[in-house]
Amino acid sequence: MKPLALFGGTFDPVHLGHLSVAWEASELLDAEVRLMPANVPPHRNAPTATPAQRVAMLNAALQGQGRLTLDTRELRREGPSYTIDTLRELRGELGDRPLILLLGADAFAGLPSWQSWRELFEYAHIGVLSRPGIDAAWSVDLALEILPRRVTDPRLLHELPAGKMIELAVTPLEISATRIRELLAEGRDPRYLLPCGLFDDPSVLAPYRAKDKR
Repeated sequence: MKPLALFGGTFDPVHLGHLSVAWEASELLDAEVRLMPANVPPHRNAPTATPAQRVAMLNAALQGQGRLTLDTRELRREGPSYTIDTLRELRGELGDRPLILLLGADAFAGLPSWQSWRELFEYAHIGVLSRPGIDAAWSVDLALEILPRRVTDPRLLHELPAGKMIELAVTPLEISATRIRELLAEGRDPRYLLPCGLFDDPSVLAPYRAKDKR
């Protein structure tokens, strides 16, 4: 059964770095990938754009392709967007369909600080988006937890609903949402850092432009 993979974040704004690694992960895993914007991210500052504005940006960015889709369930849920709550909800909907949580290497290294982090493996596999040739530093607790779970063949994730961990060598684009917000606030045009669809409607990027914050 083809897995469902989740790629979360604030997407404030969504940029080509997000889309490129999500696309590569979809190809490597032969999986449907849903981009899932967080409402109240537990480990970072609140987004600049509202939920509705971020959804508008994501809808614009995802036009013209069918591999990546949008899931807004965390925006509809009040309070902190704990991943464990999302996975529990999805597992109830999916039955035994394989579910994969996609995380960047830095986020994965910080997994022990997450709510009920060991329980995540009961509901999903974890795919770590890593740079080729660069090893992340893991805590002892994390290393011991993943030791019996680690696999290298993506096909194995199609056979079980949850419980495994795989590293996916993707091509990261060094694009920073923080820098994009700075450029927009300065009145500059980050043309080749953002998906083309975000420039079709000037109002989509309005939350970040200085003239729109007065």
